[in-house]
Amino acid sequence: MASTTVVLPFALPPPELAADLTRVLQAPALAALISRHSLRKLHAFDPADRVLPHESWLARALGAGQGAAPLAAAALRGFGLEQSEGYWFIVHPIHIQLARNHLLMADPRQLRLDEIDSRALFDVARPYFEEVGKTLLYGDAETWFMRADEWSVLRTASPDAAAGVNLSDWMPEGPNTLAFRKLQNEIQMLWHEHPVNQGREARRLPPVNSFWMWGGAAAPAPQAPLKLASCECPAWLAALAPADARAASALLASPDNVTVLGQLIAPGLGGDWSAWLLEMQRLEQEWFAPLLAGVKDGRIGNLTLILGQRDRWLEIRTNKMAQHKFWCAPKLKNLHT
Repeated sequence: MASTTVVLPFALPPPELAADLTRVLQAPALAALISRHSLRKLHAFDPADRVLPHESWLARALGAGQGAAPLAAAALRGFGLEQSEGYWFIVHPIHIQLARNHLLMADPRQLRLDEIDSRALFDVARPYFEEVGKTLLYGDAETWFMRADEWSVLRTASPDAAAGVNLSDWMPEGPNTLAFRKLQNEIQMLWHEHPVNQGREARRLPPVNSFWMWGGAAAPAPQAPLKLASCECPAWLAALAPADARAASALLASPDNVTVLGQLIAPGLGGDWSAWLLEMQRLEQEWFAPLLAGVKDGRIGNLTLILGQRDRWLEIRTNKMAQHKFWCAPKLKNLHT
């Protein structure tokens, strides 16, 4: 029987806002999917893992491991840069700013860094990495990779987990922290007055003034045991899920896979709940309604929804038989957890 899983980071509203948000949200298809189910299980998630629940879930689903989402080797493969050995990290060019009395990393999506500028920053930084024995590879404008075998014990955090909060709590931790900080400081000074940043400031764009690393994993990556697709996801995640799922019709045509929908990540991270509501309404029309129709007519045998928030995630499974539970009134209150 065909089955599919849809992963929706930040689909669970914050508890203190859930009642108000779901009161104005018009999503009858989502309400039916989450109210008439064969399984509903709420999972607690420990922020001490330094990643977000969907990142950890994907790492387990891909067979990459648990903990701090060791996804670098799998992402390398997704970019066509697969390595046969070494310990690798995902690296992102970022903007760090001072907020009152602490440092803050802006959402990397807001950088709008293009390939030309990213390549220029990469090319000037690579010799500094090589000087301390670190191999640096280019994936795309926002996603690079670094080999650092001796840093394998460092505990890192994903950029989405660390964005918008006190950065001192999320910096890499471990016996090689000083070596990391030294390299980071050198790159920060190197980029400080680089022509790329001068040009960005002239265009009123935030300067790229540091880098972030995370997702450390040993190469080679294990073969993925499932098919992954994605829609509007960060580049590293899209590399893990190369199938482009721009519409539910593609999923319904080939339902035996996992699809990650990233439309809610940016508003969820930024606390922009007006934008979150707009994206949820778009998901209702473009995804939830077609998925509900696919469940009801049997094109999808079992549909599993993975709905995330920072510190928890909700697993809901439904099918054609469950949708016949007429006594279970469809309601969005089931998003309140």
